[in-house]
Amino acid sequence: MILDIGFETMPREDLEAIILRRLKATIDRVYANVPFYRKKFDENHITPNDIQSLEDLKRIPFTKKEDLRDNYPFGMFAVPMDNVVRIHASSGTTGKPTVVGYTARDINTWAELMARSLAAGGATRGDMIHNAYGYGLFTGGLGIHYGAEKLGASVIPVSGGNTKRQVVIMTDFGPTILTATPSYALHLSEVAEEVGVSFENLKFKFGIFGAEPWSEKMREEIERKLNLTAVDIYGLSEVMGPGVAIECHEAKKGLHIFEDHFIPEIIDPQTGEVLPYGETGELVFTTITKEAFPVIRYRTRDITSLNPEPCICGRTHIRMNRVSGRTDDMLIIRGVNVFPSQIESVLMEMDEVEPYYQLVVDRKDNLDTLTVLVEVGERLFSDEVRHLQDRERKIAKNIKDYLGVSAKVKLVEPKVIARSQGKAVRVIDNREI
Repeated sequence: MILDIGFETMPREDLEAIILRRLKATIDRVYANVPFYRKKFDENHITPNDIQSLEDLKRIPFTKKEDLRDNYPFGMFAVPMDNVVRIHASSGTTGKPTVVGYTARDINTWAELMARSLAAGGATRGDMIHNAYGYGLFTGGLGIHYGAEKLGASVIPVSGGNTKRQVVIMTDFGPTILTATPSYALHLSEVAEEVGVSFENLKFKFGIFGAEPWSEKMREEIERKLNLTAVDIYGLSEVMGPGVAIECHEAKKGLHIFEDHFIPEIIDPQTGEVLPYGETGELVFTTITKEAFPVIRYRTRDITSLNPEPCICGRTHIRMNRVSGRTDDMLIIRGVNVFPSQIESVLMEMDEVEPYYQLVVDRKDNLDTLTVLVEVGERLFSDEVRHLQDRERKIAKNIKDYLGVSAKVKLVEPKVIARSQGKAVRVIDNREI
């Protein structure tokens, strides 16, 4: 369902005129109100009047996560704190958290975009949404929540955790839409099976999953285990939260970016060169309607490509392909670039293993080593050790054949790998310790 016919199906020429007008207004605002941007512009001999076309955006330097941390907590805000009605922040596990703020108008815009997203993912006013994204400083839970209410759907604010209780709620309340991280969705199916509940007997039609990279094979596994249609959603707190882009359930071929609010670019992560449509690189966003916390050419670190081709659903906005990984998640093993999602795709081809894995990277004798821990089912683990070793060698060979990197594979018994209530921990890099 297309919720906003006016903007979502607008002809490109009309859409780009609106984008440019909103971009120029945003540039004026950040130059006047954010010392960080004013200094950047002045250092590069740029004034707001120099931005007269969308092409001129390329003249402006990039904004990086380090810039947000350097201006912690509120140095990047473009409005007085009196106008900020909501504050969210990242976990800060790798340094100071990134802090983002919202005006009342920002919250309303976010809710509208999330309502659009939920509609694109198959939700309607008559649906009940089981929202298992985390609430709190993380933007996922509240983003989905406000969007569901804006759409007019019923929302169950269950958040993450208490998984057995969630299964009871899903059984008793009969929700029709599931929102969660892909890894937690699989955990829900696992716990449901443990307590004797089949997703075939539940009422779910669609699942809207995001907040972590996941492969097409993982989608197939989720759809099979949860008996629903799985749709990918994209967002990040620095740009808004969830609802920056989403797949339509009609096509499931790329995520529609809401260009009337966000300008996307793809750049070479090393050189910063802007790449043409279809080429893979790092995703960059400029916000053009946010009041409290606008960002200009923000480097997301997410790896993807852009597709301008029209979609069968009727939306005219550019689509981004599924995020294949992050520049800061990429592992370099003896000169070979490896993303966890690539390993996941290989593992999901194997019938013998479960969709739970971890990559352990170490250094021995000045050489990097990669060990892939993979869970197997109860029946397979009870097989003879020799058969397990045969399967380990088979998986290692497939990883070598597909990705060109040597890995040691260790099959582990069920439930050994910790289950996440939110984003899964896929990589343990002992080289950093």
